Amino acid sequence: MRKLEYCANGNNKKYVLITAAHNEESNVEKTIVSVANQSIKPLRWVIVDDRSSDATESILREYQHGSDFVEILKVTGDSSRNFGAQVAAINRGYESIKSLDYDYIGNLDADLSFEANYFEELLSAFQSNPSLGLTGGEICEQSGGEFRPRKFNNDNSVPHAVQMFSRPCFDCIGGYKPLKYGGPDWYAEVMARLQGWDVQTTKGLYVYHHRPTSGAENVVTGAVRAGFMAYSLGSHPLFEIMKAVARLQQKPYIVYSLIKLSAYFWSVSTGRNREASDDFVKYLRTEQLLRIKRLFAIKH
Repeated sequence: MRKLEYCANGNNKKYVLITAAHNEESNVEKTIVSVANQSIKPLRWVIVDDRSSDATESILREYQHGSDFVEILKVTGDSSRNFGAQVAAINRGYESIKSLDYDYIGNLDADLSFEANYFEELLSAFQSNPSLGLTGGEICEQSGGEFRPRKFNNDNSVPHAVQMFSRPCFDCIGGYKPLKYGGPDWYAEVMARLQGWDVQTTKGLYVYHHRPTSGAENVVTGAVRAGFMAYSLGSHPLFEIMKAVARLQQKPYIVYSLIKLSAYFWSVSTGRNREASDDFVKYLRTEQLLRIKRLFAIKH
């Protein structure tokens, strides 16, 4: 049995992690080893086995035995999953650690690997900027046989897989909100900025993603869901058109972009209900229009 041991850090700033794992037998060990090798380990790491039907649980149990900071929770029942279920699993993990004394809380997907200084660097980023509410590393995925930063990484956006919050920020936004069409990371970072927090990727701090984004759903399903999600959270029509046009120039995304845009405008035409509040939609659209203005200012 492998043993993971907690090691306090010198500045006494403590962090906790939550991972929702579903059928990750091929990748979860990479994530476990990465956390085990951290120069500053978490106070607690809650791993929620979300109805896995493969060897995920046995791998988790092997590493948990004898460790003092790893907690495993098992979700049972219907094996079907959706994006709301994923957030429900994360929130279940949160219930088991919310009474602990910690300073930062991170969501960590179960298909990642990273260097031993990863969380030490994130803690340093928080401590150097008291207004920083949300950060995380740069996602890299395999392309041409090697890991490279994703083309659509954004310095001011932190993907769900690696989101780490200061505790006051996480409490302020109410944690993760279950959303029918996904996008809890998008919702969380916009809410953080809406409440006055900085959201910033920690540049040059790489995280290696071993399963392709949206690898669990096909192109059509993923594009339709993304279109519904963009509408549900209030994304501006002009912003969605410009995103689609930008991606139409890249062959792998042509079909995806057209289907997503169609799903978005179908939602507009039918007046579907939104999950986001009016204040959220107003703030998000203001941000998006400012980004468009800056883009045109750069080009001219």
